[in-house]
Amino acid sequence: MATVITMPRLSDTMTEGVVATWLKKVGDTIKTGEILAEIETDKATMEFESFYDGVLLHIGIQEGESAPVDSLLAIVGKAGEDISALLSGGAPKEEAAPVTEVKAEAPAATTTKAEIPAGVKVVTMPRLSDTMTTGTVATWLKKVGDTVKEGDILAEIETDKATMEFESFNAGTLLYIGVEEGGTAPVDTILAILGPAGTDVSAIATNYSVGGNAEAPKAEEVKSSTQTETTSNTQLPASNSNDRIFASPLAKKIASDKGINLSQVKGSGENGRITKSDVENFTPSTASAPAQTVVEAKETPAAAKVFVPNGEKFTEEIKNSQMRKIIAKRLAESLFTAPHYNLVIEVAMDEAMKSRVVINTVPDTKVSFNDMVIKASAMALKKHPKINSQWREESILINHHVNIGVAVAVEDGLVVPVLNFTDQMSLSQIGAGVRDLAGRAKSKKLLPTEMEGSTFTISNLGMFGITEFNSIINQPNSAILSVGAIVEKPVVKDGQIVVGNTMMLSLACDHRTIDGATGAQFLQTLKQFIENPVTMLA
Repeated sequence: MATVITMPRLSDTMTEGVVATWLKKVGDTIKTGEILAEIETDKATMEFESFYDGVLLHIGIQEGESAPVDSLLAIVGKAGEDISALLSGGAPKEEAAPVTEVKAEAPAATTTKAEIPAGVKVVTMPRLSDTMTTGTVATWLKKVGDTVKEGDILAEIETDKATMEFESFNAGTLLYIGVEEGGTAPVDTILAILGPAGTDVSAIATNYSVGGNAEAPKAEEVKSSTQTETTSNTQLPASNSNDRIFASPLAKKIASDKGINLSQVKGSGENGRITKSDVENFTPSTASAPAQTVVEAKETPAAAKVFVPNGEKFTEEIKNSQMRKIIAKRLAESLFTAPHYNLVIEVAMDEAMKSRVVINTVPDTKVSFNDMVIKASAMALKKHPKINSQWREESILINHHVNIGVAVAVEDGLVVPVLNFTDQMSLSQIGAGVRDLAGRAKSKKLLPTEMEGSTFTISNLGMFGITEFNSIINQPNSAILSVGAIVEKPVVKDGQIVVGNTMMLSLACDHRTIDGATGAQFLQTLKQFIENPVTMLA
């Protein structure tokens, strides 16, 4: 489905933008993270990245032209796709996800009880994903008294999905920090204040409000989190900031794709920040010694063990990350609002094992059993669309596109990156896509848009030796498939006991949308595809 991209709001005062340069032309293939255009705001000329993969089908604003915020900027979709309805104004409003995110990063215009002096800017906690309600400051990259320029990274903010860099849209001196490192605050609460050096902002910090409501309780909450963080910092090394690598998100993505160690790249940007061109022009050299030193410095604290004398009770309190809080909230909501039931089926894996060996003999091809389950699930969902549904109070929404979310365990919890249009992908494409998404998930480099829009979810614990388990539905999906380990055991074939390989699949269903017979029919179709892999190639 084609996606409409509108003119983003790249600063808090921006009402219109000028396209300075298009870096892509109609017909070009675009990948997530690539720069579409350079857009001139009322403050600076900034690069605008694509949040989608596809082909650039239409350019709505030519180079040198200006247009109001939210005007049609471009359309991205599949080659040859009919976009006449979108050009005539039929674009679904919710498809402009990247615009929502960009607008959220800019401090919103607010009403305050305290009068804000000229030149002073209040920066609020941004909404960096569509589901974000609170944010945690993972790291401040500036301190009170520092000079801040437009485009400088102020802080790293942990959302419910990832840790993301937050850039300043204003220049000035950092006069006040409202949420200390480790502190959590709701979206739109005061994060920082910028302005001329020496400006008294104590009244703003105390009385700042959104929409005219006093924020005094939030100030107390921030103070509490500050005290907690100060206490914990006395137990940790104070030099971690020296190991920080400053690089733009696009530079990080290119470095990851090329396997380049950013600690070896010299940045040409402000304060040594690594840019896209620095990575593209980097030539590897024998610079492994410094990188090794950094790794060892980071690993030393993790290796330290707490001494507990024999016979003494000891407990350790670990502060919940924002991701862990959101996981707890959503899974509880899912379990207590959706009536779950589970269906279990045993699948013979002998033919799948033989087919995988043959498939992987093809050069540059690496297919896992999980990839085969994903492919089979996508094809089965096309035959049983009721499984690919969502519950709404007044109706049931049937999705005729298949976007499979793949649960990936990360250090702080669990994320679910999404393979869009999975049914249209080959086994090798699925394998490559899963490896890419899982790798970037573990290094916290996924974009929020890459974790949105799933219609069905798969969770696999087979690699840990778990033979059977039940998962909690990843709402708004109506079902989640739990995949166990392949087990070699005696089975009956043609009346004879022989050694075979089997795998248990468990389907958790929302009984509001999926009846037992519907779920059972889906599992039967899924079983047929997996047990006869050649049918997935038809």
